[in-house]
Amino acid sequence: METTSRVGAQAPAADGTAQAMPSARRTVDSYLLAPFPWYGLDEAFTGERWLMQVGTAADGAVEHGSIGHGDEPSVRSDGPFGNSDKERFAVVVTVAANPVRRSPDGTGLLEATSVSSAAWLAGVGLLSFTWPNQMDHSLRDDWLDQQTETAWVLADDLQGEDWSTLSLPVDGVPTSFHYRESEFGWVLAGSTKEGVPLGAYGRGMSAYGLGFSVVKDIHEYAN
Repeated sequence: METTSRVGAQAPAADGTAQAMPSARRTVDSYLLAPFPWYGLDEAFTGERWLMQVGTAADGAVEHGSIGHGDEPSVRSDGPFGNSDKERFAVVVTVAANPVRRSPDGTGLLEATSVSSAAWLAGVGLLSFTWPNQMDHSLRDDWLDQQTETAWVLADDLQGEDWSTLSLPVDGVPTSFHYRESEFGWVLAGSTKEGVPLGAYGRGMSAYGLGFSVVKDIHEYAN
């Protein structure tokens, strides 16, 4: 796969929450350091908007990040997969469009980011909020490893039968996305006309009516 998707990805932690640098979560400054524009749902969405976290490379450069829309999801409520029947949310993942480049120490090359990178990050992001609360604690690590590997395999085969095609507007331009649904929610991934890999995941909110646009002021997402 031509992707750095596993580098800096925020996988679910042992308690079912997303791992992130404490200084990055909900900090506007972290988003302002990104050398690329952030994307979110367009103005047709009138609900709550909130920051999540950014992912950085070994040299501290921002490589990707997520911003949320709707209800802030939780896995601490009743039910097999958190509050899935009540929560309605969509998270947009923006990934830096990086060509093949040298590693920070100059000793090797890093693979290019791609649509698969966005698909992987979106798939892992969805896992962060789909922890099966009723599962025995001793089995959780095995479940997480299995699901995370599945997300990786699916992201590496975007032309496979697990994915369908969905056209959604990005800055008003119809854009083709790879799309899949599961018992946990939905995941999609595509690329803007400028070549920025874009992913999204959600639950309780249909992906079919969504539209994306560049975030004009990231401060509007800060809590």
